[in-house]
Amino acid sequence: MSGWEIPLAVFLASLLALLALGVPVFVAFMVVNLVGVLYLLGPAGFGLFANSVFETATAHSLITIPLFILLGEILFRSGSVQVLFRSVDRLVGRMPGRLYFLVVALSTLFGALSGSAVAVAAMLGRSVLPDMLRRNYDPKLSAMVIMAGASLAPIIPPSLFVIVIGSLVFDVSIAGLLIAGIGPGLLLAMLISLYLAVSIARRRHLAPLSEPDLPRATLLEALMAIVQMLPFGIIILSVLGLILLGVATPTEAAATGVVGAIITAAMYRQLSWRVITESLLSTANLSAMILIILASSKLFSQLLAFMGATGGLVALVTGLDLPPWQIFLLLMVLPLVLCMFIDQIAFMLLAIPLYVPIVKAYGFDPTWFWTMFLINLTIGSVTPPFGYTLFALKGASDELSLKQVFAASGPVVVIFLFGMAILWAFPAIITWLPRYL
Repeated sequence: MSGWEIPLAVFLASLLALLALGVPVFVAFMVVNLVGVLYLLGPAGFGLFANSVFETATAHSLITIPLFILLGEILFRSGSVQVLFRSVDRLVGRMPGRLYFLVVALSTLFGALSGSAVAVAAMLGRSVLPDMLRRNYDPKLSAMVIMAGASLAPIIPPSLFVIVIGSLVFDVSIAGLLIAGIGPGLLLAMLISLYLAVSIARRRHLAPLSEPDLPRATLLEALMAIVQMLPFGIIILSVLGLILLGVATPTEAAATGVVGAIITAAMYRQLSWRVITESLLSTANLSAMILIILASSKLFSQLLAFMGATGGLVALVTGLDLPPWQIFLLLMVLPLVLCMFIDQIAFMLLAIPLYVPIVKAYGFDPTWFWTMFLINLTIGSVTPPFGYTLFALKGASDELSLKQVFAASGPVVVIFLFGMAILWAFPAIITWLPRYL
C-alpha cells in the first residue's frame, strides 16, 4: 500500500452508499468532497472547494449547458414538436410496421433538438405508443424501438453529456465532441431500422401488414409537411451548421438555437409567457444542480492528485502490461456494469477524473474514446434495474407493465453494443467530421 488506495476506496464506497440511499447526486458529491477536504487538508482546505466552485461557475464553456436545456424546454413545453410529429407522420409511407420506423425517424430528429433521452422517451410514450398499441403493434417491440430511439438523444448533438465530458477533459475540443456524435447517431439509427426490418420479416405478427384506415399522403400534403418542418431544420442548422462551418463556438451556436426555438414556437402560435416562465425556471433548477456537481467533480480531481491517486492509478494500470485494446475493454466494461445501479451523471463525474490520465497514458484518440464512453453511458439508461429511460417510458404509459419494459431493453443493449463494435473497428466514423472543424 502506497497510501492512496484506502482514502480512495473510502471515498468511492461512501459516495456509492449515499447514492444507494437515494441522496441526490449533487448533495452526495458535495458531502463526500467536503468530508474529504476536512480529512486530507483540514479547515484550511475549504478554500480549495470555494475556488473549485468559482472556477466552475465562471467557466465560459459551461454557458452552453443552460442554453441547450432552454432550447429543448421551449420546444417541448410549447408543444411545437407536435408539428414535427405530424409532419414526419405524413411523410412516412404505408408499409408493414410503419409506426416503428416513424419512431426511429422522430427520435433522430428529436435527438438534434434535445439532449435528453428521458424527455424523448416520455414524449414518445405519451404520443406514439398508445396509437401503436391500438393498431395491434407488438408491445415489447414498440417499447424497444422507443427506448432505442430515445437513447440517440444524448449522442446526436446538442448533448448535455458532451458538454459535461468536455468541461472535465481538457485535451479535447467540445465542438469536436459535439460533431463527433453525428456519425455514431446515424449509424445506430440505421442499425435500429435494420433490426426492425429483420424482425418484421421473420415474424409477420409483430406489425400490421396494412393499415387501410390510414389515408395516403398526396403530393401537396407531403410538400406542406416539409414546409412545416423547415423551422426545425433552421434550428438544427443554426446549432450544427455554425459549429461545422467554424462560424460559431458551441456556446454561440446554442444561443442561436435558443433564438430559433423561440421564433419557431411563435411561428406555430405556441409561444406564451407561461411557456417562457416554466422553461426558464426548469432550466435554472437543472443547470444549478449540474454546475454544483461539476464543481464537486473538479474538487474530486484535485483531491485525487493531492492524495497521489492519479499517478498511482496510472502506474497500476500500465503495470498490468496489457495491450491497449484490453485496457479499452476494461474501461468500457466498468460503466456498462455500474450504470445499472447508479446515476449516469454520477458515474461520469466519478470516473472521468480517474480515466483521463489512463486515456492519455495509452494514447487513445480523445475524441474517439470519449464518444465511445458517451455511447456506453446511454446504454446504462436502458439497463435494469435503475435505468432512467426505462422508468420514463413506464411512467408515460399505463398500458405497459414494468416487466414488458425491462424485457424490451435487451435488444437495445445488443444493438448499441454491436454499434460500438463497429465504431471500434472503424474509428473514422467518429473522427472524420471533427477533423474538418
